[in-house]
Amino acid sequence: MAKKFQSLGVMIDMSRNAVMSIPTLKRYLPILKRMGYTTVFLYTEDTYEVDNEPYFGYMRGRYSKAEMKELDSFATSIGMEVIPCIQTLAHLNGTLRWGQIPVDCGDILLADDPRTYELIERMFTTLSECFATRKIHVGMDEAHMLGRGRHLDKFGYEHSSTIIARHLERVCEIAKKFNYEVMLWSDMFFRSWMDDKYYAKEVLKVPQTVIDSVPESVIPVYWDYYHLNESEYDIMFEMHNQLSKKTWFGGGAWTWSGFMPHNEFSMLAMGPAIRSCRKNKCKNIFMTMWGDDGSECSKFAILPALFYISECAKGNEDMESIKAKFLRFTGGITFDEFMMLDAPNNLCGTGIVENKEHNYSHPVNPSKYMIYSDYFNSFMDYTVVPSASETYKNLAVELNRIAKKSRKFGYLFNTAAKLCEALEVKYELGAKTRAAYAAHDLDTLRTLAEKDYVLAEKRINTFALTFEKQWFIENKPCGFDVQDQRLGGIIRRTSACRRRILDYVNGKIDSIPELEEEILPYGTKNVPGNFNQSSRYLSTNVVSH
Repeated sequence: MAKKFQSLGVMIDMSRNAVMSIPTLKRYLPILKRMGYTTVFLYTEDTYEVDNEPYFGYMRGRYSKAEMKELDSFATSIGMEVIPCIQTLAHLNGTLRWGQIPVDCGDILLADDPRTYELIERMFTTLSECFATRKIHVGMDEAHMLGRGRHLDKFGYEHSSTIIARHLERVCEIAKKFNYEVMLWSDMFFRSWMDDKYYAKEVLKVPQTVIDSVPESVIPVYWDYYHLNESEYDIMFEMHNQLSKKTWFGGGAWTWSGFMPHNEFSMLAMGPAIRSCRKNKCKNIFMTMWGDDGSECSKFAILPALFYISECAKGNEDMESIKAKFLRFTGGITFDEFMMLDAPNNLCGTGIVENKEHNYSHPVNPSKYMIYSDYFNSFMDYTVVPSASETYKNLAVELNRIAKKSRKFGYLFNTAAKLCEALEVKYELGAKTRAAYAAHDLDTLRTLAEKDYVLAEKRINTFALTFEKQWFIENKPCGFDVQDQRLGGIIRRTSACRRRILDYVNGKIDSIPELEEEILPYGTKNVPGNFNQSSRYLSTNVVSH
C-alpha cells in the first residue's frame, strides 16, 4: 500500500474572469473531498476584497469578506482547508490599471516602494480575518522584467535576484505579524541563473547565493505541468532539494487552453509526476487549474483527470479499477464518456506539441483558436486538418447523446456539442473561401456565402448562448462580457465577410485583397497547435497597443 501524501489539493484560478460562485464552490468542494482531496488553494490575484483598497478587484466579481468567511466555514465543516493563493509581486495587471499602486513595469509591483508594502499588509490583514489557515501562498512567479522599469529609474540598476530576495524578506516580515507560513512559486530562484529558463535537462548545482536567498521559513513550490517522463521531474526535485527540504509540488489539471479540457494530457503528465513526488519524498502536492485568456473551461470538465490523479496519489494506477470507481462516482457517465470532452481538440490523436527550446510538451487547442480564426485574415488555416469538419459532425452527435445521460453534468456535454456543431461549418470555412477565390470559382463562393456563412453565424450564436448558460450555472456574471465581445465579434465578422463575398461575386467590387495574400507558415502545416492568446489570432492587425 502506497504511503499517503500529507496533503492533496487543487488550486482553482479565480483571476482570469471566471470567479466561481459560492453556491458552485459548495457543490465542487464536496466532489473533491469524496475523491480524497484535502486542500483547496483559492487563486485570486485581485478578485478578493481588501480593506481600504476600493479599486482592488473593482468590477471584477471579487469575493467579499463575507463570502470568503462563508466559504472557509463550509470547507471546515467538510474537513477541507482553504489556503489563499495570491500575488505579491507580478500578475497584478487587473488592479494596476487604476493607477492606485506603484508599478515597476508591466504587471509587476514596484519593489522597495512603501506603498507596495502597505498594500501587501492590507492583503494579509483581510485574508487573516477571513480564513482560519495560517498558510498563505504569495505567488511571486514570472516577474521576468523585475527591476527593469520604474525601479531602475528610481533606485538604479540591481540584478533581479537581489531585488526579489529583498522583496521576499519584506513580505515574510509582514506575514510573520499574522503567523503566516509563506509558500511561493519557485521559478524565480532558477531563472536568474538559468538564462531565464526554469526546467533543466540535467541536475545542476544551485549557486550558494540563490540557496542563501531562500528564507528558512519559506516553502518553495515546484510547478510543472508539462513533462511526460518521470526522470524529468526527478531532475527538478534534485535541484529543489538543494533549495529546501520542504518543497511542495504544483502539478496541472489542464483547464487553461480554451473551452475544452485536456484530461488525457493531464493524466499523461501527472502520472509520472506523482511517482516522482513519492520517490523524492515530496509530501504535499496540489493540482493547478489555471484559466489563461478568459477562463472558458469549466472546472467540472476536468473531473476525470482529477479522479485519476487522486487514485494515483493513493497508489492505484489500475485503469480498469479507476474507471469502475469513476462510474460509481458519477452515477451514470462512464470514464471514457466523460473523456469525450477532450475530443474537440483531438483531431490527430492526443496531439502533443514539443517545445524543444524550453524542454517541455503541451497539448493542442484547435477548438478554441479555430472558432475565432478570421475568414479572410486566416493565417491559422495553415494548421487546418483536411476533412476535420466531418470529425466535428460525428463528435457533436456523440456529445449530444452523452448530454442526455446526466442532469448533473449534461450541460457540459451540451456546450461541447454546440461547439462541435459550430466548428463543423466554421473550421474549414476560411480555407474553402480562399481556395475558391484563388480558383476564381464564383459558383462555389456564392454557395459558401449563401449557405455556409449563414449556417456558421447561426451555429456560433447557438454555441455562444449555450456557453453563456454554462458560465452562469458556475460563475459570477463579471467576466462574461469578454466572451460576449469575442464571440459577438466573430458572429459580426461572419456576416461582414459574407457580404463582401456576395459583393465580389455580384461584381460590386473587383477583389477581396485579404484573400490574395499568401498564407505563410505558422505552426505546422495541417497539424493543430496550441495557440491560446486570442488577441494574437483574432486578427493579423493590432487588437490592442
